[in-house]
Amino acid sequence: MRDLPAETTDGTRIDLLGNIEFPYEVEQCRLRGASGIGLYRTEFLYLGCDDDPTEESHYEAYALVVQAMGEKPVIMRTLDLGADKMRSLPDPEDERNPFLGLRSIRLALRNRDLFRIQLRAMLRASVLGDLRIMFPMVSTIMEFRQAKMVLADAMEDLEEAGVAFNRELKVGMMVEVPSAVMMMDRFVEEVDFFSIGTNDLIQYCLAVDRSNKDVANLYTAADPAVIRMIEMAVRAANESQVPISMCGQMSGNPMYTMLLLGMGLRCLSATPAAIPEVKRVCRSVSIEHCESIAKRVSSLEDARQIKTFLKEELSKVFPEFPL
Repeated sequence: MRDLPAETTDGTRIDLLGNIEFPYEVEQCRLRGASGIGLYRTEFLYLGCDDDPTEESHYEAYALVVQAMGEKPVIMRTLDLGADKMRSLPDPEDERNPFLGLRSIRLALRNRDLFRIQLRAMLRASVLGDLRIMFPMVSTIMEFRQAKMVLADAMEDLEEAGVAFNRELKVGMMVEVPSAVMMMDRFVEEVDFFSIGTNDLIQYCLAVDRSNKDVANLYTAADPAVIRMIEMAVRAANESQVPISMCGQMSGNPMYTMLLLGMGLRCLSATPAAIPEVKRVCRSVSIEHCESIAKRVSSLEDARQIKTFLKEELSKVFPEFPL
């Protein structure tokens, strides 16, 4: 199905993008017919190194992917690490819970010279294709505006140096913090696109550390509160006609595909291996059917009921799917 569109039985086109962590993974996305890169994680450049990557190292890694995808979009997420993972930075004081501490966009804004180096490299690569920049873990309007100011500074650096870049490139943000969901009506006026990061959104919504074996069983995308948050975000973006996608693990699980389509998502980004199965679901259902599933899910009270229902619905379409 690589060359077939991810189109529902009633003619609605779904964009299926790929998530990658390393440049070489772009080939796997191409082989599976991805219509772009929905999440290019850039942390590999920082991990395992005593020194921060140079601007040239950034540029080379970004240019490879953008050129390989041609005219298809490549969404690059800026640094999404905690200060405890950065060898070149001093360990943060009193960092008892890194997930609630100095990480992601907070870390970048605290270390603006490091941030500008990455942004300059992305801007340089933007002339090679459809590169888009995405800021992670944005929790307030002010954070997004500050990040855009640093981006503007990076643009000014390149202009003064006579280096070409795409002045019209799109800038978006991850939706993975409950505060961002609650302020979607304001964010729609500031951003070019959204991408829902369910991995962190679930964690912050349910106050569950999925790496803690004592509470990991409480971590689930099927929790009604998580589903309601996703629905709120999608509705707000769609009402304002701001593109919204999903790039967390939930988007690559066929069990949730019909629910997500029924809630109004039309763009999903997943690991390359998950793309064919998600596409198969998309090509076998109608939006009307998906909307009826979403309506039913909204009436259920707990994650177990929701999972059971979604598995039953998927088995009607694909009895052979392992669930």
